[in-house]
Amino acid sequence: MVTVTTPIKAESRNLNFFYNGGNHALKGITMPLYDKKITALIGPSGCGKSTYLRCFNRMHDLYPGNRYEGQIVMHPDNTNVLADGVDAIEVRMRISMVFQKPNPFPKSIYENVAYGLRVRGETNKRVLDDKVEEALKGAALWNEVKDRQQDLAFNLSGGQQQRLCIARALATDPEIMLFDEPTSALDPIATANIEELMSELRNKLTILVVTHNMQQAARISDYTAYMYLGDLIEYGDTDKIFTNPSRKETEDYITGKFG
Repeated sequence: MVTVTTPIKAESRNLNFFYNGGNHALKGITMPLYDKKITALIGPSGCGKSTYLRCFNRMHDLYPGNRYEGQIVMHPDNTNVLADGVDAIEVRMRISMVFQKPNPFPKSIYENVAYGLRVRGETNKRVLDDKVEEALKGAALWNEVKDRQQDLAFNLSGGQQQRLCIARALATDPEIMLFDEPTSALDPIATANIEELMSELRNKLTILVVTHNMQQAARISDYTAYMYLGDLIEYGDTDKIFTNPSRKETEDYITGKFG
């Protein structure tokens, strides 16, 4: 485990996850997410990275028969987001998610960003206007769309659509943001923009990102977790993981001998 003074924002404790049908996809994962830091999940396809990510905002609840065991605890209030009686919608406000492919709603740019606020019951136009502007600025998109907020979101480029999805996630003031391969569908320039944005967002919230891109993980993350077949093989400071990993399996994956 990493010895730092940075506070822990959330942590999984002996987390197991079973898909409908019994597939044991996550096996007793205990891991912290440090506050206002970026943690990257790496590992070959099908090793449980996205499954782990989606446990944090209970996306698996949307499909019947899936089952969690263990805990995901938010700090400082010690809320176990997997506990019975915890509102999954409220969890998703606190822990927002950005997906692999941009998925704007078939609405205007403005209404995409305002969506989560409206779900929460916000109707005050001035509040909505201010929060939309704040979120678009937070996603480095405001200058490009401030005069076209009523345009359909689909009129934006792929990179702009992904930043719009980040703005939509930011609008509800999340404490943690989950990114599931957020740049895999984007060109190099758009990828660089998203990476720069994530580095800026780290100043105000905690980020957990799944990436297949080793260079990206090394560039943007503070901590890295290597997963394989549902197990957490190694977790630690990104520089150490990439230069002096403790486990041979990690070294083999990072150097391309495996995976």
